[in-house]
Amino acid sequence: MKLATFLLGSGEPRVGVVDADAGRLLDLRAAAGRAGLDAAPFVSMLALMDAGERGLDTARALAERCRGDDGPTHALDAIRLLAPVPEPRQMRDGMSFPLHIRQSIRGMRRIAAGSDPAALAAIDAEPLPPLPDVYGQLPIYYITNRLTVGGPGDTVRWPRYSRLMDYELELGIFIGRTGADIPVSQAGRHIFGFTIFNDFSARDQQAREMPGWLGPAKGKSFDGGNVLGPWIVTPDEIGDPYALTMTARVNGETRSHGSSSGMLFSFEEMIAHMSQDETLHAGEFIGSGTVGNGCGLEQNRFLDHGDVVELEVERIGVLSNRVERPADRP
Repeated sequence: MKLATFLLGSGEPRVGVVDADAGRLLDLRAAAGRAGLDAAPFVSMLALMDAGERGLDTARALAERCRGDDGPTHALDAIRLLAPVPEPRQMRDGMSFPLHIRQSIRGMRRIAAGSDPAALAAIDAEPLPPLPDVYGQLPIYYITNRLTVGGPGDTVRWPRYSRLMDYELELGIFIGRTGADIPVSQAGRHIFGFTIFNDFSARDQQAREMPGWLGPAKGKSFDGGNVLGPWIVTPDEIGDPYALTMTARVNGETRSHGSSSGMLFSFEEMIAHMSQDETLHAGEFIGSGTVGNGCGLEQNRFLDHGDVVELEVERIGVLSNRVERPADRP
């Protein structure tokens, strides 16, 4: 299933099952009410995650029951999609793709070099640095701001303190079952579904922060900068999550083609690592890290005012956002 959070007119957020081919969406709470079923699992996506397999089974049954029915469904162009979980219970983001890591090291050095042509030429003439050993030893991740989430179609406002705005193409999962000390062999059962993550980044600010050894702060944390969507796809529709084509476009121009293959650690391994002596809760989000060539930092091509970024992941869909500089930016 494709599960979305949406607004109809000025109403409150609702949860639906998307039929992307038909361009329609089933309102699960309304469908449950019409069928005389408990609608509690469908008051929000978090409630559906908390309901576990029982909630998903009911959603599937309602979708099948309403197939070809004239209600309660809506055309996708008549509703507004929100982030599938507008306020995740936690957000963790990894660094899983070796090419991105190696190229980002060089990209950050270019930013630090400023406009010195000799220094930039010297950096570009060097071979890519080797992958630091730590990335192969354990899943590296940081915790990002769960309260700054945006959704499909949102305009992302450029932070005033930054001049180098970037997109990042990532695959992500939501946890659907709470647990701690989860073994790798059981971790797949905790994956509720998959979505696309655009980890917008203020690269110049990030370059200033990273020497402090505490990871990105204002380089990543600004309103609307963590964009998720367009919906969550359950594992049964994904198949092999480590063989998905991932594409980034800016203003219709393809900037990169990549694949979810080659992750240093699988999501199952990340879950097992993160849950050591720590409870992972249903409703938490985990990002894969950026796929190789999946951001402007790696290609030295940053965003401009008004650019439209489209991130596409096979079997999921397209996540599209426009970026704008604020008029009062210094």
